[in-house]
This record gives sequence, C-alpha cells and structure tokens, in this order.
Amino acid sequence: MTHPLLLDEMLTPLIAQQLRERGHDVTAVAGNPELQGLPDDQILATATASGRALVTANIRDFLPLDATLTAAGRSHSGLVLIPTRTFPQDRAFIGAITEALDKLLAAPGHLGPGQVIFLQR
Repeated sequence: MTHPLLLDEMLTPLIAQQLRERGHDVTAVAGNPELQGLPDDQILATATASGRALVTANIRDFLPLDATLTAAGRSHSGLVLIPTRTFPQDRAFIGAITEALDKLLAAPGHLGPGQVIFLQR
C-alpha cells in the first residue's frame, strides 16, 4: 500500500485521477469544494488529520509551516515539494508530475510522517 496524498490547489485533479488509476490513494484540493480556498495551514492540518502527505509547488509558504510545526513539537503526514526548476509549467507538466509521484509512491519507506521531500524526476 502506498502513502496517501493530497494534492494542493494549484495541481489539477487529473493528476490525482491518473495516480488512482495506477493504484494510489490520491485526492486533490481542487476536486473538493470544502477545501478550495482554505489557508495553507488549514490545508496542511486537513492533510495531516486524514493521514495524507501534502503535495505542493508552494515551497515558499509550506517550508515555514513545516518549521513552525517542528519548533512546536508537532508534525504532519509528510510534505512533497515540487520545485519549479525541475518541473516547469509547460505541456509536459501533468505527465511529469504524475510519473514522478508514481515513482515516489512505488518506493516504500521514502515518504512518511514529518518528512519533507523535494520531488525528483
């Protein structure tokens, strides 16, 4: 079984759908009206409460949230950060993210509570 994921709002639900077709437990903020527009800290708290690692390209906001939680002795269910230099927003973006997440999820033990991972191609 792979680690469940929640895709942040800037990521299309199509990525979640493609990953589910490959057997992964993935949902998307953009596919859930209750989560759309929530502040970053609430999105991370929601992901944590449901045992899902959060996947986001919003590195600038989520690294400080991780540091704040760590300083307070709290944790999250994992953060997967998408560097824009590695994954430029072009025609290949959706496929590249889907492939990279599939590869990450297929490797057991690479993602877990409190971990922060920069997604690789």
